[in-house]
Amino acid sequence: MKKKYLILVFSLVAVLGFSQNYPTLKIGQTCPSLDLNLTNIDSERYHLKDHFSKKGLLVVFTCNTCPFVVKWEDRYKLTEQWCEENDIEMVYVNSNDQKRDGDDSFKAMQNHALKMDYKFPYVIDKASRLANSFGAKTTPHIFLFNSEKVLVYKGAIDDNYDSIKDVENFYLRDAIISLSKGKKITTPETKAVGCSIKRFVY
Repeated sequence: MKKKYLILVFSLVAVLGFSQNYPTLKIGQTCPSLDLNLTNIDSERYHLKDHFSKKGLLVVFTCNTCPFVVKWEDRYKLTEQWCEENDIEMVYVNSNDQKRDGDDSFKAMQNHALKMDYKFPYVIDKASRLANSFGAKTTPHIFLFNSEKVLVYKGAIDDNYDSIKDVENFYLRDAIISLSKGKKITTPETKAVGCSIKRFVY
């Protein structure tokens, strides 16, 4: 319990350090960096602007080894399923520029996506430009946009990263279903919890 508490405290302190430099998108704002060149793990170019053809786009800032990602990754597979069932596109984004020669190298990303059987693109965010424009703080950090490129949900996947069995509120699932059905999202914003994004240092 003590170790879990310390990890959470240090992560939150690191995240708060970036809050003033990179303010997080607000609900109702339009998706930024639509033309930014991103590279998928298949080496193909990826642009956000090309992926709003259905009912929306889910952007998941993530990485390969963060303990919060590891604990939440069983929810990633469910999230892919929710997106597929509700005509919403999805992309995983790795912005950990400072770990690009190690745990979050391009090759490591390819291996991780294969291991976890990702069904959606996993792109590299060079120099953390996308993370900066979104004001993304943690891995994971969730941003859900509608087909008009407007942010309708941001924050966490659910209320218990430690165990899916103990989840009481599936925030992201409910937001995806509401968006798909054209209904109001009852909880459009929650607190993102995770490791700080290891940004490129300018």
